[in-house]
Amino acid sequence: MSRTIRRLTVAAAAAATAVLFTAVPAAAHVEVESDDAQALAENAELAFTAESESATAGITQIRVVLPEGIAPSDVTYGKGPEGWKFTATDDGYTVKGAALKVGADAEYSVVVRQLPDAKELAFKTLQTYGDGKVDRWIELDESGDDDGHGHGEGNPAPVLKLKAAAPGATPVSPSPSASAPPTSEEPSTSPTPQAADTEEKDDDDGGLSTGVWVAIAVVLVVAVALVFVRRRGGVRQ
Repeated sequence: MSRTIRRLTVAAAAAATAVLFTAVPAAAHVEVESDDAQALAENAELAFTAESESATAGITQIRVVLPEGIAPSDVTYGKGPEGWKFTATDDGYTVKGAALKVGADAEYSVVVRQLPDAKELAFKTLQTYGDGKVDRWIELDESGDDDGHGHGEGNPAPVLKLKAAAPGATPVSPSPSASAPPTSEEPSTSPTPQAADTEEKDDDDGGLSTGVWVAIAVVLVVAVALVFVRRRGGVRQ
C-alpha cells in the first residue's frame, strides 16, 4: 500500500513539474531604461529593448505612442539596428527597417528634449514582425482596473519611473515645431465675384438700373411704330 502511495506521489510531482515547464508564458516584453530618469531632466536618453517572441520571423518595426507631456517634435533618434529609420508620427514615432534575425531583440535609443514633471511614463508599443504578426505592449497597470482575471497585466506597456525634479528645475519653452503659431483670419473686405460682376455692369450702364433701360426700350419701340404708321398713312393719301 505504502509503495503504491509513493508511486502516485512521484507521478503527481512529475506531472506538476511538466505543467510548470509547459504552461509558463514567454517572458518577452519591452523595457525602457535611462540614466536620466528624473522629472524635468533635459536631453534625456532613453534606451528601449523589444524582446522577440517569434520563432519564425524577425522584428521589422517598433511603433511607440508617447506619454502625455512629450511631443513627437521633442524626440530625436539616437541609435538602433543598422539601416533602421526613425519617423515621427502624430502621436509618437516609428523605428523600422529590414527584418532582424529570428529571435533577435530590437534595441534602440531616443533623446527627449525634456521629460515631463511626472512620477512615471508609459510608452505604449506595437512590435511588428516580418510575417505581419504584431505584439501589442499597450496595457497600463492601473490600480483598481484589474477585473480579477489578470487582464491589464498580460501585455504591459514599458514604464519609466522618474525621480523627483531637481531643485530649481523648470519646464523649458515648447519647441517651435511642437505647435503651429496661432493664425487670425480677418474678415475679407474684397467683394465676392458675383458682387464685383454686378458692380461692373452697373458702371457700364452709366448707373441706370435694368428696369429703367427696359422702359426706355419700350418707349423707343412705340415711337418707331408711330412713325411707321404715320408714314404709311401719308403714302395712301
